[in-house]
Amino acid sequence: MINLTLRQLRYFEALARHGHFGQAAAACSVSQPALSVQIKDMEEILGAPLFERGTRQARLTGFGEALAPRVREILGAVDELGEMARATRGRLIGRLRIGVIPTVAPYLLPRVIAALTRGYPGIDLHIRETLTETLIDELTGGRIDCAIVALPISESGLTEVALFDEDFMLVRPRADADKPVPDREKLREMRLLLLEEGHCFRDQALSFCNIRSALSRDGLDGSSLTTLVQMVGAGIGVTLIPEMAVAVETRSADVAVSAFTEVRPSRTIGMIWRKTSPLAAQLAELATVVRAAGTGAARETRPGSAPGPRGPGGAG
Repeated sequence: MINLTLRQLRYFEALARHGHFGQAAAACSVSQPALSVQIKDMEEILGAPLFERGTRQARLTGFGEALAPRVREILGAVDELGEMARATRGRLIGRLRIGVIPTVAPYLLPRVIAALTRGYPGIDLHIRETLTETLIDELTGGRIDCAIVALPISESGLTEVALFDEDFMLVRPRADADKPVPDREKLREMRLLLLEEGHCFRDQALSFCNIRSALSRDGLDGSSLTTLVQMVGAGIGVTLIPEMAVAVETRSADVAVSAFTEVRPSRTIGMIWRKTSPLAAQLAELATVVRAAGTGAARETRPGSAPGPRGPGGAG
């Protein structure tokens, strides 16, 4: 009989995912030697090597690749047992793992966390901030319970719940504050600063301007909205940011913020979770909390402007 432990399976899954002993150990909150010992013990129990060890990375062997999906299934089933136990309590209580995209997390999470800790004192929040593609992978793999993203996602195994809409705001140097707000055709001719590849907000901005990503110019990408706004303040160009980010990102920058007066670019923020999750009822309750927080954040930061038709939102 093969006696593998859940700890060994979790360490194996982390190392298979990261391909690096140090990163896997950090993800499991253990020392690298402790993780290495457990992987070595697992290989001895199974009688075959699981990883090819290099100086910079650890690659799965053929046997390791065959084992990896089975291990993920086992760990997913074990996690679902815990979810079933939490579901029987009927309320949001215990560990809750929430993923959030970077263009939402800094602006929405403070409100959400405050509301949850106030209304659900038994909750133990674990927050994961990363890109949409990674969140979907971690959600389907059972490593998080739900995610707050821009919709639509269109994954057959996931439930999508729309929470609120928000407009994109134009950020330009303060010296341009009195100039007319450009329409999207004129915006295409301007020096438009964008988030780097992988951010869904980048794709949404390009879609509004009808620009193909391949046509964007080198040197005009940033890793965060903060970087983009500061670049605008330095006179390098203009950018778009979601309205909930306005108060945080523009308070220390020499910029002007304007709403589009004709077709307005926008996005829909929503929550997603696995359709098979035993926590579906509790996650639907969480969605109401997030919706209230997001609606309040957008309302407080929205500059006064004449309403116009909304432009296309984006996925991811």
